[in-house]
Amino acid sequence: MKESTLMMKEETTSTKSDTLHPFQRLQGELSQLIAQSEIGERLPAEPELAKKLGVSRATLREAMRTFEGQGLVRRKQGVGTFVVGQARVIESGLEVLESIETLAHRIGLPVAMGEMNVIQIHANAEESEALNVEESTPLVKISRVIEAEERPVAYLTDILPLSVIPENDLATGFTGSVLDLMLKRGTPHFSKSFTDIQAVSASAEIAKKLEIQRGDVLLMFVARLYDENGVVVDYSSSYFLPGYFRFHVVRRVEGSNGIS
Repeated sequence: MKESTLMMKEETTSTKSDTLHPFQRLQGELSQLIAQSEIGERLPAEPELAKKLGVSRATLREAMRTFEGQGLVRRKQGVGTFVVGQARVIESGLEVLESIETLAHRIGLPVAMGEMNVIQIHANAEESEALNVEESTPLVKISRVIEAEERPVAYLTDILPLSVIPENDLATGFTGSVLDLMLKRGTPHFSKSFTDIQAVSASAEIAKKLEIQRGDVLLMFVARLYDENGVVVDYSSSYFLPGYFRFHVVRRVEGSNGIS
């Protein structure tokens, strides 16, 4: 009986290995194809490439998402997949709140604001709770795309009370960072930011903004920015392409006196 059980375990392990092997092989072949291609070169069309590599289009698409997440390729709906080379990564610790512009400037990477949309909305239940205002309170919603190396890399949305960001403040000199705008102005004075971090699938709307496929994985930060009186003055959602951003946290070890 023990011998039989052992054989069953070995067969199960072998089956799992066989199941994983084709996908690993596919990623290796795609990696080699990308490495051998010139930057800007268009890869073979999806049906042709899937047939050449002996996989389904769905499997190819899933493998390709890995390379797009790393910033090595860029897929344009209805146009094709292009090699873009290794992206310069914007890296940051999460202990201090800083804008994308500040982080990018630190590594000498030019960034720019792409499409921007500013509208007045009325607080729904979620926004009412986040900003501690009555439902239907007038708010301003600022949505924009941030670009680096000639492609969208982040989609940012800030929702604020009208008194915090007058519309004329956005008319001139606004380059995409609400945080930098308020810091430069000097008001309000901030005390802290509370941020929830998740990995999410891109919705159709956000995928279109970032020129990726619906369902592709993004890093999402949902943050509340507090002033010195403990009032939430900014409720924001930020979506980042993983291949262009790397975040880390430095944590204290419990019980350590900090002496090495």
